[in-house]
Amino acid sequence: MTDPRRDGVLCPSASGFHRMAYLEWGDENADRTVVCVHGLTGNARDFDELAGALAAAAYRVVCPDVVGRGASDWLADPEGYALHQYVADMACLVGRLRVDAADWVGTSLGGLIGMSLAGSANAPVRRMVVNDIGPFVPTAALRRLEAYLGSDPAFEDLEAAERWLREVRAPFGPLSDERWRRITEGTVRQAEGGGYRLHYDPRIAVPFARTAGRDVDVWDVWDRITCPVLVLRGAESDLLLAETAEEMASRGPKAAVVELPGVGHAPALMDAAQIACVTDWLRGSPA
Repeated sequence: MTDPRRDGVLCPSASGFHRMAYLEWGDENADRTVVCVHGLTGNARDFDELAGALAAAAYRVVCPDVVGRGASDWLADPEGYALHQYVADMACLVGRLRVDAADWVGTSLGGLIGMSLAGSANAPVRRMVVNDIGPFVPTAALRRLEAYLGSDPAFEDLEAAERWLREVRAPFGPLSDERWRRITEGTVRQAEGGGYRLHYDPRIAVPFARTAGRDVDVWDVWDRITCPVLVLRGAESDLLLAETAEEMASRGPKAAVVELPGVGHAPALMDAAQIACVTDWLRGSPA
């Protein structure tokens, strides 16, 4: 797979400007652009396999590191790690890409960001894939995420980091040893003094902890979305409940829903079947 191009865009926040990094695959003059946005503790490298497949299908693919993650800056004030900031940053990115509209693939948090954009007037979203997230998220699932989000573990080596990730991301489903190692290498950074730490600002847990005690309910946003939407649900997901996915198919954009067996939160979009599900639907094939 061809290595992606690295770039970034300056985005404003209440405490100044920060740089949001992104990776780009494919021809920058392609007819269609896809923006792929990762989950709460992920980064742009989560989409390497999907981005490669989309670029091979003649798409321009852009995968940002949400602020505080990966190669993007950390915010001076952790209170800025909130949905409104993430949405504003992605609006800056779409403007930087010089496209009237882009397709969207969002995993978990990336899906919430996409829904917020797509539910806005004159939204720059043409078609959207929402990966295991919905307009309702129960408190119990948020509490599970909170339990490890701010732990900031240190790892002696990559093997220790991989063991930890295999445990906390077990709901990703069955993955090969090679893929677990790739996930690990993309999820950790070398720490000062040796060893490894997770590749995100642990202070993203500060505002999250305050909101994890109540359900997420943004059905009003969902009902404003008019673009075509595909919802992917891990059959064992505790974040996107089956009844929520069913309701997403009957109101608002009336999404197509595909349930993926043997997977919880969230499908990794790394195996051939999951990738084909996304690429075929973006190209206009039925889900």
